[in-house]
Amino acid sequence: MSKNLDNSIDKVIERTLADNRLAGAIVKVAVDGVLVYNRVAGFSDRERNKPMQENALFRLASVSKPIVSTAALVLVSQGRLQLDDRIDRWLPYFQPRLPNGEIAELTIRHLMTHTAGLTYRFFQEENGPYHRAGVSDGMDQAGITLEENLCRIASVPLLYTPGTQWKYSIATDVLGAVIAKVTEMPLQEAIHSLVLKPIGMNDTGFTAVDPERLTTAYANDVPMPRPMHDPDSLAFLEGTAGFRLAPGRALDESAFPSGGAGMVGSAGDFLRLLETLRKGGSPLLPESLVREMTTNQIGDLPMAYWPGRGFGLGFTLLKDPVAAGTPESPGTWRMGGTYGHSWFVDPERELSVVAFTNTALEGMSGQFTVDLCKAVYDGIKP
Repeated sequence: MSKNLDNSIDKVIERTLADNRLAGAIVKVAVDGVLVYNRVAGFSDRERNKPMQENALFRLASVSKPIVSTAALVLVSQGRLQLDDRIDRWLPYFQPRLPNGEIAELTIRHLMTHTAGLTYRFFQEENGPYHRAGVSDGMDQAGITLEENLCRIASVPLLYTPGTQWKYSIATDVLGAVIAKVTEMPLQEAIHSLVLKPIGMNDTGFTAVDPERLTTAYANDVPMPRPMHDPDSLAFLEGTAGFRLAPGRALDESAFPSGGAGMVGSAGDFLRLLETLRKGGSPLLPESLVREMTTNQIGDLPMAYWPGRGFGLGFTLLKDPVAAGTPESPGTWRMGGTYGHSWFVDPERELSVVAFTNTALEGMSGQFTVDLCKAVYDGIKP
Protein backbone atom coordinates (compact mmCIF):
# COMPACT_ATOMS: atom_id res chain seq x y z
CA MET A 1 0.00 0.00 0.00
CA SER A 2 2.71 2.46 1.02
CA LYS A 3 4.35 2.82 -2.40
CA ASN A 4 1.00 3.15 -4.19
CA LEU A 5 -0.13 5.70 -1.61
CA ASP A 6 3.09 7.69 -1.85
CA ASN A 7 2.94 7.81 -5.65
CA SER A 8 -0.76 8.65 -5.73
CA ILE A 9 -0.59 11.57 -3.27
CA ASP A 10 2.82 12.83 -4.43
CA LYS A 11 1.42 13.31 -7.95
CA VAL A 12 -1.46 15.43 -6.65
CA ILE A 13 0.78 17.62 -4.49
CA GLU A 14 3.39 18.09 -7.20
CA ARG A 15 0.79 18.91 -9.86
CA THR A 16 -0.95 21.43 -7.59
CA LEU A 17 2.35 23.15 -6.73
CA ALA A 18 3.43 23.14 -10.39
CA ASP A 19 0.09 24.72 -11.35
CA ASN A 20 0.75 27.48 -8.78
CA ARG A 21 -2.45 26.74 -6.88
CA LEU A 22 -0.72 26.28 -3.51
CA ALA A 23 2.34 27.92 -1.94
CA GLY A 24 3.04 25.09 0.50
CA ALA A 25 1.44 22.08 2.18
CA ILE A 26 1.78 19.36 4.78
CA VAL A 27 -0.19 16.14 4.21
CA LYS A 28 -0.39 13.36 6.80
CA VAL A 29 -2.23 10.05 6.44
CA ALA A 30 -2.67 7.55 9.27
CA VAL A 31 -4.14 4.06 8.78
CA ASP A 32 -4.96 1.92 11.81
CA GLY A 33 -3.00 4.31 14.02
CA VAL A 34 0.18 4.19 11.89
CA LEU A 35 1.47 7.23 9.99
CA VAL A 36 1.73 5.78 6.49
CA TYR A 37 2.24 9.02 4.56
CA ASN A 38 3.90 12.28 5.60
CA ARG A 39 4.84 14.95 3.06
CA VAL A 40 6.13 18.48 3.59
CA ALA A 41 6.14 20.43 0.31
CA GLY A 42 6.50 23.91 -1.15
CA PHE A 43 7.15 27.09 0.77
CA SER A 44 6.32 28.36 4.23
CA ASP A 45 7.32 31.81 2.91
CA ARG A 46 7.90 31.90 -0.85
CA GLU A 47 9.25 35.47 -0.95
CA ARG A 48 11.95 34.63 1.63
CA ASN A 49 12.64 31.29 -0.08
CA LYS A 50 11.78 29.55 3.19
CA PRO A 51 10.71 25.93 2.63
CA MET A 52 7.76 24.41 4.45
CA GLN A 53 8.82 22.71 7.69
CA GLU A 54 7.43 19.65 9.46
CA ASN A 55 6.68 21.75 12.57
CA ALA A 56 5.15 24.71 10.69
CA LEU A 57 2.31 26.56 12.38
CA PHE A 58 -0.88 27.49 10.53
CA ARG A 59 -3.82 29.79 11.15
CA LEU A 60 -6.50 27.14 11.68
CA ALA A 61 -9.68 29.11 10.92
CA SER A 62 -12.56 26.58 11.18
CA VAL A 63 -10.18 23.76 12.11
CA SER A 64 -10.57 25.45 15.52
CA LYS A 65 -14.16 24.18 15.73
CA PRO A 66 -13.48 20.46 16.39
CA ILE A 67 -10.99 21.42 19.13
CA VAL A 68 -13.45 23.73 20.90
CA SER A 69 -16.35 21.30 20.38
CA THR A 70 -14.26 18.55 21.98
CA ALA A 71 -13.59 20.83 24.95
CA ALA A 72 -17.34 21.35 25.43
CA LEU A 73 -17.88 17.59 25.42
CA VAL A 74 -15.13 17.15 28.02
CA LEU A 75 -17.22 19.43 30.26
CA VAL A 76 -20.29 17.33 29.46
CA SER A 77 -18.37 14.17 30.42
CA GLN A 78 -17.43 15.84 33.71
CA GLY A 79 -21.06 16.69 34.44
CA ARG A 80 -20.35 20.43 34.37
CA LEU A 81 -22.36 21.10 31.22
CA GLN A 82 -25.38 19.47 29.55
CA LEU A 83 -26.11 19.39 25.83
CA ASP A 84 -29.64 20.64 26.46
CA ASP A 85 -28.64 23.47 28.82
CA ARG A 86 -30.04 26.81 27.71
CA ILE A 87 -27.35 29.26 26.65
CA ASP A 88 -28.76 32.06 28.81
CA ARG A 89 -28.22 29.88 31.88
CA TRP A 90 -24.51 30.47 31.32
CA LEU A 91 -24.57 33.73 29.36
CA PRO A 92 -27.53 35.78 30.65
CA TYR A 93 -26.65 38.61 28.26
CA PHE A 94 -26.93 36.35 25.20
CA GLN A 95 -30.65 36.32 24.39
CA PRO A 96 -31.12 36.75 20.65
CA ARG A 97 -34.68 37.11 19.43
CA LEU A 98 -36.66 35.37 16.74
CA PRO A 99 -37.82 37.43 13.75
CA ASN A 100 -41.18 37.89 15.56
CA GLY A 101 -39.44 39.50 18.55
CA GLU A 102 -39.70 36.56 20.97
CA ILE A 103 -36.58 35.52 22.91
CA ALA A 104 -35.34 32.26 21.41
CA GLU A 105 -34.76 29.06 23.37
CA LEU A 106 -31.18 28.27 22.46
CA THR A 107 -29.23 25.27 23.77
CA ILE A 108 -25.67 23.93 23.71
CA ARG A 109 -26.82 21.26 21.25
CA HIS A 110 -28.12 23.94 18.88
CA LEU A 111 -24.71 25.64 18.95
CA MET A 112 -22.76 22.42 18.39
CA THR A 113 -24.96 21.27 15.50
CA HIS A 114 -25.19 24.70 13.81
CA THR A 115 -28.97 24.72 14.11
CA ALA A 116 -29.03 27.81 16.34
CA GLY A 117 -30.44 30.36 13.88
CA LEU A 118 -27.09 32.15 13.60
CA THR A 119 -24.95 32.77 10.52
CA TYR A 120 -21.61 34.35 9.56
CA ARG A 121 -21.08 37.86 8.30
CA PHE A 122 -19.21 36.44 5.29
CA PHE A 123 -22.40 34.60 4.21
CA GLN A 124 -24.50 37.77 4.27
CA GLU A 125 -24.72 40.42 1.59
CA GLU A 126 -22.42 43.45 1.72
CA ASN A 127 -23.60 45.76 4.51
CA GLY A 128 -25.88 42.98 5.86
CA PRO A 129 -27.26 42.79 9.41
CA TYR A 130 -24.06 41.38 11.01
CA HIS A 131 -21.95 44.02 9.26
CA ARG A 132 -24.26 46.80 10.47
CA ALA A 133 -24.09 45.40 14.02
CA GLY A 134 -20.27 45.29 13.85
CA VAL A 135 -20.06 41.50 14.27
CA SER A 136 -16.62 39.95 13.84
CA ASP A 137 -16.36 36.50 12.25
CA GLY A 138 -13.28 35.90 14.42
CA MET A 139 -10.66 36.23 11.69
CA ASP A 140 -10.24 40.03 11.57
CA GLN A 141 -8.68 42.54 13.97
CA ALA A 142 -11.90 43.67 15.59
CA GLY A 143 -10.46 45.38 18.66
CA ILE A 144 -13.34 44.17 20.85
CA THR A 145 -13.85 41.54 23.56
CA LEU A 146 -15.53 38.19 23.07
CA GLU A 147 -18.44 39.37 25.24
CA GLU A 148 -18.88 42.51 23.15
CA ASN A 149 -18.93 40.45 19.96
CA LEU A 150 -21.58 38.16 21.44
CA CYS A 151 -23.68 41.17 22.44
CA ARG A 152 -23.51 42.38 18.85
CA ILE A 153 -24.50 38.92 17.54
CA ALA A 154 -27.44 38.80 19.98
CA SER A 155 -28.64 42.21 18.78
CA VAL A 156 -29.50 40.74 15.36
CA PRO A 157 -32.67 38.60 15.04
CA LEU A 158 -32.04 34.90 14.40
CA LEU A 159 -32.61 33.63 10.87
CA TYR A 160 -34.95 30.86 12.01
CA THR A 161 -36.30 29.07 15.08
CA PRO A 162 -33.45 27.02 16.59
CA GLY A 163 -33.57 23.36 15.59
CA THR A 164 -35.64 23.87 12.44
CA GLN A 165 -32.83 24.51 9.93
CA TRP A 166 -29.10 23.97 9.51
CA LYS A 167 -26.80 26.87 8.64
CA TYR A 168 -23.05 26.97 9.19
CA SER A 169 -22.42 29.79 11.60
CA ILE A 170 -20.55 31.66 14.29
CA ALA A 171 -22.15 29.36 16.88
CA THR A 172 -18.80 27.91 18.01
CA ASP A 173 -17.70 31.40 19.14
CA VAL A 174 -20.74 31.44 21.43
CA LEU A 175 -19.83 27.92 22.60
CA GLY A 176 -16.35 29.21 23.45
CA ALA A 177 -17.85 31.88 25.69
CA VAL A 178 -19.92 29.21 27.46
CA ILE A 179 -16.78 27.10 28.04
CA ALA A 180 -15.00 30.11 29.54
CA LYS A 181 -17.98 30.78 31.83
CA VAL A 182 -18.36 27.15 32.99
CA THR A 183 -14.64 26.77 33.74
CA GLU A 184 -14.27 30.31 35.11
CA MET A 185 -11.11 30.63 33.00
CA PRO A 186 -10.15 32.66 29.93
CA LEU A 187 -11.01 30.50 26.91
CA GLN A 188 -7.33 30.08 26.03
CA GLU A 189 -6.61 28.51 29.42
CA ALA A 190 -9.77 26.40 29.38
CA ILE A 191 -9.00 24.83 25.97
CA HIS A 192 -5.41 24.17 27.06
CA SER A 193 -6.55 22.47 30.26
CA LEU A 194 -9.45 20.47 28.75
CA VAL A 195 -7.95 19.31 25.43
CA LEU A 196 -4.47 20.48 24.45
CA LYS A 197 -2.42 19.54 27.51
CA PRO A 198 -3.94 16.08 28.15
CA ILE A 199 -3.00 14.79 24.68
CA GLY A 200 0.17 16.80 24.11
CA MET A 201 -1.02 19.32 21.52
CA ASN A 202 1.90 21.56 22.44
CA ASP A 203 1.92 23.51 19.16
CA THR A 204 -1.68 24.70 19.41
CA GLY A 205 -3.23 27.79 20.97
CA PHE A 206 -4.97 31.06 20.14
CA THR A 207 -1.68 32.68 19.11
CA ALA A 208 1.42 31.15 17.52
CA VAL A 209 3.56 29.41 20.14
CA ASP A 210 6.63 30.29 18.03
CA PRO A 211 6.26 33.21 15.57
CA GLU A 212 9.25 31.96 13.54
CA ARG A 213 7.36 28.78 12.67
CA LEU A 214 4.20 30.59 11.53
CA THR A 215 3.63 30.21 7.78
CA THR A 216 2.98 33.20 5.55
CA ALA A 217 -0.68 33.33 4.52
CA TYR A 218 -1.44 33.36 0.80
CA ALA A 219 -4.59 33.94 -1.22
CA ASN A 220 -5.44 32.28 -4.52
CA ASP A 221 -4.50 34.49 -7.42
CA VAL A 222 -3.31 34.35 -11.03
CA PRO A 223 -0.63 33.55 -12.07
CA MET A 224 0.25 32.39 -8.53
CA PRO A 225 -0.97 32.76 -4.94
CA ARG A 226 -0.30 36.24 -3.53
CA PRO A 227 0.84 36.97 0.02
CA MET A 228 -2.12 38.23 2.04
CA HIS A 229 -2.28 41.81 3.17
CA ASP A 230 -3.05 42.61 6.79
CA PRO A 231 -5.97 43.22 6.75
CA ASP A 232 -7.25 41.55 3.60
CA SER A 233 -10.55 40.57 2.06
CA LEU A 234 -11.38 37.55 -0.07
CA ALA A 235 -14.40 36.97 -2.27
CA PHE A 236 -16.38 33.88 -1.33
CA LEU A 237 -19.81 33.15 -2.80
CA GLU A 238 -21.34 35.51 -5.33
CA GLY A 239 -23.60 38.01 -3.64
CA THR A 240 -21.94 37.67 -0.23
CA ALA A 241 -19.65 40.04 1.65
CA GLY A 242 -16.81 37.50 1.64
CA PHE A 243 -14.04 37.02 4.19
CA ARG A 244 -12.37 39.76 6.19
CA LEU A 245 -9.03 38.40 7.32
CA ALA A 246 -6.14 39.74 9.38
CA PRO A 247 -3.22 37.28 9.25
CA GLY A 248 -1.49 39.27 12.01
CA ARG A 249 -4.22 38.19 14.44
CA ALA A 250 -2.29 34.93 14.91
CA LEU A 251 0.40 36.94 16.74
CA ASP A 252 -1.89 39.31 18.66
CA GLU A 253 -2.49 38.18 22.24
CA SER A 254 -4.99 41.02 22.73
CA ALA A 255 -7.36 39.66 20.01
CA PHE A 256 -10.46 38.03 21.47
CA PRO A 257 -10.33 34.21 21.40
CA SER A 258 -12.61 33.05 18.59
CA GLY A 259 -13.69 29.47 19.28
CA GLY A 260 -14.86 29.03 15.71
CA ALA A 261 -11.94 30.50 13.78
CA GLY A 262 -9.16 31.87 15.97
CA MET A 263 -6.70 29.10 16.75
CA VAL A 264 -3.17 28.44 15.47
CA GLY A 265 -1.51 25.01 15.37
CA SER A 266 0.40 22.30 13.53
CA ALA A 267 -0.71 19.44 11.29
CA GLY A 268 0.82 16.90 13.67
CA ASP A 269 -1.11 18.27 16.64
CA PHE A 270 -4.40 18.15 14.79
CA LEU A 271 -3.82 14.59 13.60
CA ARG A 272 -3.24 13.67 17.24
CA LEU A 273 -6.70 15.00 18.15
CA LEU A 274 -8.39 13.18 15.26
CA GLU A 275 -6.72 9.91 16.14
CA THR A 276 -7.63 10.33 19.81
CA LEU A 277 -11.29 10.66 18.83
CA ARG A 278 -11.17 7.90 16.20
CA LYS A 279 -9.72 5.47 18.73
CA GLY A 280 -12.55 6.13 21.20
CA GLY A 281 -11.68 9.41 22.93
CA SER A 282 -9.39 8.40 25.81
CA PRO A 283 -8.04 10.27 27.75
CA LEU A 284 -10.38 13.12 26.77
CA LEU A 285 -13.81 11.55 26.37
CA PRO A 286 -15.70 8.33 27.01
CA GLU A 287 -16.51 6.35 23.88
CA SER A 288 -20.23 7.01 24.34
CA LEU A 289 -19.72 10.76 23.87
CA VAL A 290 -17.46 10.26 20.85
CA ARG A 291 -20.25 8.14 19.35
CA GLU A 292 -22.72 10.97 19.94
CA MET A 293 -20.27 13.52 18.52
CA THR A 294 -19.86 11.43 15.36
CA THR A 295 -23.55 10.58 14.85
CA ASN A 296 -25.75 12.72 12.60
CA GLN A 297 -27.72 15.03 14.90
CA ILE A 298 -29.76 16.96 12.34
CA GLY A 299 -31.91 14.28 10.68
CA ASP A 300 -32.67 15.18 7.08
CA LEU A 301 -32.26 18.94 7.40
CA PRO A 302 -30.69 20.09 4.10
CA MET A 303 -27.10 21.31 4.26
CA ALA A 304 -26.17 23.99 1.75
CA TYR A 305 -22.76 23.41 0.13
CA TRP A 306 -22.46 19.87 1.55
CA PRO A 307 -24.88 17.53 -0.27
CA GLY A 308 -25.07 13.99 1.07
CA ARG A 309 -23.81 14.98 4.50
CA GLY A 310 -25.26 15.46 7.95
CA PHE A 311 -23.80 17.11 11.04
CA GLY A 312 -22.66 15.77 14.40
CA LEU A 313 -21.48 17.75 17.42
CA GLY A 314 -18.86 19.84 15.69
CA PHE A 315 -18.33 18.61 12.11
CA THR A 316 -19.98 17.09 9.03
CA LEU A 317 -20.75 13.38 8.69
CA LEU A 318 -21.14 11.57 5.39
CA LYS A 319 -24.57 10.02 4.82
CA ASP A 320 -24.57 9.37 1.06
CA PRO A 321 -21.24 9.04 -0.81
CA VAL A 322 -23.00 9.15 -4.19
CA ALA A 323 -24.81 12.42 -3.43
CA ALA A 324 -21.56 13.85 -2.04
CA GLY A 325 -19.54 12.60 -5.01
CA THR A 326 -16.81 11.09 -2.82
CA PRO A 327 -15.01 7.77 -2.34
CA GLU A 328 -15.24 8.17 1.46
CA SER A 329 -17.17 5.56 3.45
CA PRO A 330 -20.55 6.43 5.01
CA GLY A 331 -19.95 7.88 8.46
CA THR A 332 -16.78 9.76 7.45
CA TRP A 333 -16.20 13.02 9.38
CA ARG A 334 -14.89 16.00 7.41
CA MET A 335 -14.32 19.75 7.64
CA GLY A 336 -11.83 22.40 6.54
CA GLY A 337 -10.63 25.92 7.20
CA THR A 338 -10.62 29.19 5.24
CA TYR A 339 -6.84 29.69 5.42
CA GLY A 340 -6.37 26.52 3.38
CA HIS A 341 -7.01 23.28 5.24
CA SER A 342 -9.01 20.09 4.86
CA TRP A 343 -9.20 16.95 6.97
CA PHE A 344 -11.29 13.80 7.19
CA VAL A 345 -11.61 10.63 9.25
CA ASP A 346 -13.05 7.44 7.76
CA PRO A 347 -13.70 5.21 10.79
CA GLU A 348 -14.67 2.23 8.63
CA ARG A 349 -11.24 2.29 6.97
CA GLU A 350 -9.45 3.33 10.22
CA LEU A 351 -8.19 6.28 8.19
CA SER A 352 -7.30 9.84 9.27
CA VAL A 353 -6.08 12.49 6.81
CA VAL A 354 -4.85 16.01 7.56
CA ALA A 355 -3.94 18.42 4.74
CA PHE A 356 -2.79 21.83 5.96
CA THR A 357 -1.76 24.47 3.41
CA ASN A 358 -0.98 28.17 3.61
CA THR A 359 -3.15 29.07 0.61
CA ALA A 360 -6.66 30.26 1.42
CA LEU A 361 -9.67 28.59 -0.17
CA GLU A 362 -7.80 26.28 -2.60
CA GLY A 363 -6.64 24.13 0.30
CA MET A 364 -10.12 24.18 1.85
CA SER A 365 -12.52 23.65 -1.04
CA GLY A 366 -10.54 23.79 -4.28
CA GLN A 367 -9.70 21.03 -6.74
CA PHE A 368 -6.75 20.04 -4.52
CA THR A 369 -9.08 18.66 -1.84
CA VAL A 370 -11.03 16.59 -4.39
CA ASP A 371 -7.86 15.25 -6.02
CA LEU A 372 -6.22 14.49 -2.68
CA CYS A 373 -9.22 12.51 -1.41
CA LYS A 374 -9.30 10.43 -4.60
CA ALA A 375 -5.53 9.86 -4.38
CA VAL A 376 -5.79 8.62 -0.79
CA TYR A 377 -8.43 6.04 -1.64
CA ASP A 378 -6.66 5.02 -4.83
CA GLY A 379 -3.49 4.54 -2.78
CA ILE A 380 -5.01 2.40 -0.03
CA LYS A 381 -6.88 0.00 -2.32
CA PRO A 382 -5.90 -3.58 -1.45
